[in-house]
Amino acid sequence: MLGSISTAGWLGPWRVLSLYTMKTLLIVGATGLVGRAVLRLALGDASIGRVIAPTRRALEMRHEKLVNPVVDFEALPVGAEWWRVDAVVCALGTTIKKAGSQAAFRKVDHDHPLAVARLARAAGAQAYGLTSSMGANAKSPVFYLRTKGETERDLAGAGFASLTVVRPSLIGGERDERRWGEVLGLKLFTALGPVLPRRYRIVPAERIAARLLASVISAQPAVRIVESEAI
Repeated sequence: MLGSISTAGWLGPWRVLSLYTMKTLLIVGATGLVGRAVLRLALGDASIGRVIAPTRRALEMRHEKLVNPVVDFEALPVGAEWWRVDAVVCALGTTIKKAGSQAAFRKVDHDHPLAVARLARAAGAQAYGLTSSMGANAKSPVFYLRTKGETERDLAGAGFASLTVVRPSLIGGERDERRWGEVLGLKLFTALGPVLPRRYRIVPAERIAARLLASVISAQPAVRIVESEAI
């Protein structure tokens, strides 16, 4: 049964027909900048019947379509009923400084997205959308970019019919926390925006969210990498 994307406004040029009617969407990372935007769009989209958003702490918002399991990502509940979803959007991510070590960073940016993918896929999910990073490469000498690339590589082997990886440059939007390196970077990139190649320009979180949501609703069978300039 065909279903059209009804997410108002932000989907823009990615407004496409779905190959199936989306019943249930799982969003991980729903408290972050991109994840919050995905959650807002998904709750407002008439083609999505139910939204599962597992978080470490309960969300303050309430919505008739929203199910918000409180979980420990170190010990995800394998047999939970709410793993039975049509698609997953993953916006999990941190920084090495916030995580405290490279090992802790890898858990958040690699291990948790893979664990979620495997559990959702085992329960029948067909599509997965990931927020990655410009420059992600499993062979990069830079730990951050190598971890992102390894996550992309391992997700490609998780068995999803449709996998979309979005690789933004700096992400624009209001965060709950101050990351001073990003703040300075955003100021610099904003000032240089008119002369920067499109690839290096700031990408609004809402635009990333819209692209991710459109990709899992359409669920086109393929592995797709969406570079920053194409978001």
